[in-house]
Amino acid sequence: MHWKAAAAAALLAACVHAHAQGPAGEARQLHDTIVKSRDNRGRPFAIVDKKDARIFVYDGAGHLRGETAALLGQASGDDSAPNVGEHAQEGNVPFEERTTPAGRFAAEPGVNAQGEPIIWVDYDTAFAIHRVRPGRAEAARKVRLAKGTPAERRVSYGCVVVPVRFYEDVVQRWLGKGRSVVYVMPENESVEEAFGSSL
Repeated sequence: MHWKAAAAAALLAACVHAHAQGPAGEARQLHDTIVKSRDNRGRPFAIVDKKDARIFVYDGAGHLRGETAALLGQASGDDSAPNVGEHAQEGNVPFEERTTPAGRFAAEPGVNAQGEPIIWVDYDTAFAIHRVRPGRAEAARKVRLAKGTPAERRVSYGCVVVPVRFYEDVVQRWLGKGRSVVYVMPENESVEEAFGSSL
């Protein structure tokens, strides 16, 4: 492994497994609202803060179980394009459709076309939480996760991409055993517009 990639991997592992601090600001307020209203119905849940390009994973009681930087969709926007699911299946997603949609999603574990475990956030639009996948971009994505700014972490086709170890230790454990709820905070709309009367 190239020394820069190795250093980034070591830093990323330290960040992922450091004591979690939890969200602040609107993300903290959203967490408190979810717990108070019991909107998650006792299920594990995750909050994706798009502005900070970060994900927080909780157990059913609302206790933080892990947090990490995440890679998000390249294009700005809070909605899924009408045909993005079909385009994702074809492997040809136009740039403007590479958004990470905001809102409340009933999620469940599944597998992708390669048989790898993922969390389907919205199956119809091919929106999922998954680990960094092996390939040409793997090393660069690990560096962005370890040291990149939120803007530099906007590189996915729309999915929420997390470090491998975080996926295995946190996502798989808390979201990968059954149904969960994923709350994706907006970047352009207000929180009220994104979640409406659902909370």
